[in-house]
Amino acid sequence: MSEKQTLGFQAEVKQLLQLMIHSLYSNKEIFLRELVSNASDAADKLRFEAIANPALYEDDAELKIRITFDADARTLTIADNGIGMSRDEVIEHIGTIAKSGTRAFFDSLTGDARKDANLIGQFGVGFYSAFIVADRVTLTTRRAGLPADAGVRWESAGEGEYSIEAVDKAGRGTEIVLHLREDEGELLNDWRLRSILRKYSDHIAIPIEMLSTPEAADGDEPAPAAVFEPVNQASALWARPKSEISDEQYREFYKHVAHDFEDPLAWTHARVEGRQEYTELLYIPSRAPFDLWDRERKHGVKLYVRRVFIMDDADKLMPLYLRFVKGVIDSADLSLNVSREILQGSKDIDAIRAGCVKKVLGVLEDLASNEADKYATFWQAFGNVLKEGIGEDFANKDRIARLLRFASTSNDSNVQNVSLADYVARMKDGQDKIYYITADSFAAAKNSPHLEVFRKKGVEVLLLSDRVDEWVTGHLTEFDGKALVSVAKGELDLGQLEDEAEKEAQKQVEETLQPLIERVGKALTEQVREVRVTHRLTESPACLVASEHGMSTHLERLLKSAGQEIEHQKPVLELNPAHPLVKKLDAEQSDTRFGELARVLFDQALLAEGGQLDDPASFVRRVNSLMLEMAA
Repeated sequence: MSEKQTLGFQAEVKQLLQLMIHSLYSNKEIFLRELVSNASDAADKLRFEAIANPALYEDDAELKIRITFDADARTLTIADNGIGMSRDEVIEHIGTIAKSGTRAFFDSLTGDARKDANLIGQFGVGFYSAFIVADRVTLTTRRAGLPADAGVRWESAGEGEYSIEAVDKAGRGTEIVLHLREDEGELLNDWRLRSILRKYSDHIAIPIEMLSTPEAADGDEPAPAAVFEPVNQASALWARPKSEISDEQYREFYKHVAHDFEDPLAWTHARVEGRQEYTELLYIPSRAPFDLWDRERKHGVKLYVRRVFIMDDADKLMPLYLRFVKGVIDSADLSLNVSREILQGSKDIDAIRAGCVKKVLGVLEDLASNEADKYATFWQAFGNVLKEGIGEDFANKDRIARLLRFASTSNDSNVQNVSLADYVARMKDGQDKIYYITADSFAAAKNSPHLEVFRKKGVEVLLLSDRVDEWVTGHLTEFDGKALVSVAKGELDLGQLEDEAEKEAQKQVEETLQPLIERVGKALTEQVREVRVTHRLTESPACLVASEHGMSTHLERLLKSAGQEIEHQKPVLELNPAHPLVKKLDAEQSDTRFGELARVLFDQALLAEGGQLDDPASFVRRVNSLMLEMAA
């Protein structure tokens, strides 16, 4: 198809273009970093595909990026001889945002220009950043291996539609011409462009070339012709000695490899020698991407073999619970034709993966010990992901456990800043267990009646309200020799935290109330497995307790909400013998009234722990009836 077509942008692209032009204008020079980064990726992809098909080089194996400008025409051109694109690829990659999380991205926008600029940078805009400085963009490309007449020209003013047509293009690769806005004359300057490239793109591993500006010759001799010369170092940054790399260069390389606009929190760079020889440069981002929880998205680091790009998202090199890690692993031993299938069962890959995991955990441990503010930022962004490692990585479970952070009754705030080591250091004399509670929300955990006796005795309880916490407590049963115990499961045993006088008094109360316990048990046969006197409560009349080795009611609700068929396990109802409502229940002579009161206590206990009533209307009727009696 050779005729010129005019097509409409995907709706999200139109919206993103307008937001980006206005939000990112104050940092507009990043457009050049983005376009150069894309050109570098195109060169990497060509190098990889040419391993199996060297003819793709088309007798032009010297990969490069060239930057030129025309002051009279007010154009800036970025050209590469990388893999290029076919017509279908142009439509897919330029006319569409093929990225999950798009809707979440737009829903997160606030209208605050400064905050939205960060969000837009986090989402990653790549090619579209050209419209920050250009009122028209022309892209001409041809995919390597296709004939010259398979070239494609794409053009748009960035307002809602674009044109696309077939053209002849002799060389493979992509050329992007920016028709600069009237107020962007500073970009038509050799020195200005070179300074931007050295600032943002010095780490690019292929030459970025600009025309030299030779000095005029003496006398009547003609000036020497301008030639292209490299602006950057054109060597793989990770292959350089650490002593030769500045922190700023590390940060700019991160933005290139992660397509992120923000600085990383930390990084680790090491050359490993021994049975396996490889170099790793791995980064901890400062903010979570929108698609962090998208199970369909590929996660992982870039894999190189002897500085030749092999694949993006090499997920076998990093476990799923570290899927936020970005960076590069360059092996000296793997084959250049390595595939994802080969990675799956390779002992060499397993060794590289184990080494890189240890490095990443070491970086996190260093942040936790020495840079608490940075670790707090990390935890807020990625804490729930790291928690997955408790069940996924048995070899490193103890190290991961020390990195976990929780909210607790020590400050009653919804800030997860308490480590298990902190908790153990604050344990009361005689305490031999780490107590926790899981709930649907922080408020439900904080206000749970199960905490009443612990507050009375000044015993700290961890407040767990993230969905992943049930997974964590199912796999982490002890820490530092101390068992982790749910305050909402099994019979309460405070051990040495209770004296003998308390235990004797509790035994006497149980004996005295045995008739009431039996009577409530008969009235609630359909609702509860057992009724007993509680020692947990000081203020509430009743609470529900799961069996010690059974499924918690919170986990049961989570599994049901995920669509799993779970057999309901009846809870234990515990009654507070000191509460006026329980005393009133004990004194009630009418079996009908007794049953109504008992059911109200059960429903209240169910609501207090975040459960849902089977029959809300009947609960309301019972409560209304009791209120009317009190008012009479």
